[in-house]
Amino acid sequence: MNNNLFLDAANSKSTERPPVWMMRQAGRFMPQYWEIKNKYSFLEMCKNPEIAADVTMLPVDLLGIDAAILFCDILVTGEAMGGDLSFTQGIGPKFANPVRTAADIDKLEVDVVNRLEYVADAIKVIQQRLNGSIPLIGFAGAPFTVMSYLVEGGSSKDFKLTKLLMHNHPELAHRLLAKIAKVTTDYLNLQIAAGVNAVQLFDSWALALSWNDYQEFSHQYNQQIIAGLNRTNVPVISFCKGSSVFAPIMAEAKPDVISVDWNADLLNIKNALPKGIAVQGNLDPHILYADQPVIKKHIYQLFERMRGTEGFIFNLGHGIMPDIPFDNVKYAIEVVKEFRY
Repeated sequence: MNNNLFLDAANSKSTERPPVWMMRQAGRFMPQYWEIKNKYSFLEMCKNPEIAADVTMLPVDLLGIDAAILFCDILVTGEAMGGDLSFTQGIGPKFANPVRTAADIDKLEVDVVNRLEYVADAIKVIQQRLNGSIPLIGFAGAPFTVMSYLVEGGSSKDFKLTKLLMHNHPELAHRLLAKIAKVTTDYLNLQIAAGVNAVQLFDSWALALSWNDYQEFSHQYNQQIIAGLNRTNVPVISFCKGSSVFAPIMAEAKPDVISVDWNADLLNIKNALPKGIAVQGNLDPHILYADQPVIKKHIYQLFERMRGTEGFIFNLGHGIMPDIPFDNVKYAIEVVKEFRY
């Protein structure tokens, strides 16, 4: 690997500067993304290995980041299990056959990793193109987050149906989560076998949960997944929106890295974690809307706070928003790459 900064930091080693990549770095804020997106549906982009590789490589070529992340979606596991998945511009993902009853859960299949082979094919194409220049990150959606989409039938602001299932019929919720966890473990191991250099587990909607519900309906399944991974020399990153609250529990699953949202002081989180767990984050993505001197000031504030800390990967506290100016994203990455401890 020509650039080991990301892997060194993920393994809690010292680095000359923080490595940088950004969640949703191959996304809708780039005109070049739309040149591709306007020719294909979102799922076509995910399922065609060459197109997925094209999109994955955009931030590598245009931004010069220190790690690439596979272009795909967290809901492909739900689709592989039997969900009727579609994406509509301006609305987002929809499952036409939501999962709300015991019969619905029983219909979902778990031996489905062969249906996700297109992801392994994309990884192989991407690694050929990267040619050892920087690491490639694979990923999957965590069981609670995937369950919420399956139960709600799409995005939700209050997760009412999901919480009703959890609270009124916890045994059904656990059956569903166990199925998703099995598929997710197989899926991440497929990615590892195909050649990713790290994996990230996205629990995007964990912040909807109380402390007790997070432990019961999220953490234990994330722990099962991480324990089931063939993770030799493949760092595991655990992210949830809510990690500023849940980091102490997340650490119990023994990830290599905890990715932290922007609601916490990153050094305080780092110091409270067991030795050997790195942190990733945690710039508020809204700062990238601001004037460039403001962007630099906030990045340097974070870096000065983390000075002398081993195991720190610079990222945002969540993904880049679609209307953030491309030039501001590029500038932020240049600021990171110029910094030296």
